[in-house]
Amino acid sequence: MKLYQVRKGQFVYYNNELHKVYGVKPMYKLSVHLIKLRDLTQHITNAASVERYIPRENDSFIYNHKVYTLRNNQKPVAEDLILINNPAPDTLDHYSLNEIEVVETVDNKGVITSDLDGIKHTEYLLMVPGRATDSHPIDYKDMVNIEENFDDAGPQITHPYGELSTQLGDIYKKKDSDMLIEAMVVAIKGQTIYLGGGIEVPHEELMDTDKWEFQYNPFNN
Repeated sequence: MKLYQVRKGQFVYYNNELHKVYGVKPMYKLSVHLIKLRDLTQHITNAASVERYIPRENDSFIYNHKVYTLRNNQKPVAEDLILINNPAPDTLDHYSLNEIEVVETVDNKGVITSDLDGIKHTEYLLMVPGRATDSHPIDYKDMVNIEENFDDAGPQITHPYGELSTQLGDIYKKKDSDMLIEAMVVAIKGQTIYLGGGIEVPHEELMDTDKWEFQYNPFNN
């Protein structure tokens, strides 16, 4: 893709796997910031290395280690996940393309999510747990080299840190602070991540792209 074609929220393939764009910084060589949907790990690359994919009804994919199938015209219930594929927010709403939100309440007009967004039924696809037999798996762009026993659980990649989506050496930049804070992961204990400079954060907070942004890992290059 060309850089001007890349937008926040787009689903893209990078290194053959499905990711979502969460940031674009044109001034940098590696200008496209991605989240791998399978495990929510953060990655950075350039526009030429990604290829857009538009999610559709009956697509299935792994999100945060769990498999879902996208369904239209199927009403959610509380605690269900929705993919906002057709956003039409009002001026006071804050959601955008392909955000995944948790449903809190449902009525005839739409849903209210845990982020307090009011979303009409025409704006989202329901993420139904499991890989339906009639679904179209989109986890990989090219399935040729994927194991033949690709099933409901999908071809799992064992992360050396279990379900954690970070590793030693990852460098993160804090986004919700006026002070420049950029630090390396120096230790992991359970769900607690220790960064250089004496910073200690829960794993869940470090994976929040509104608070922390992955920069690179010098040991992976």
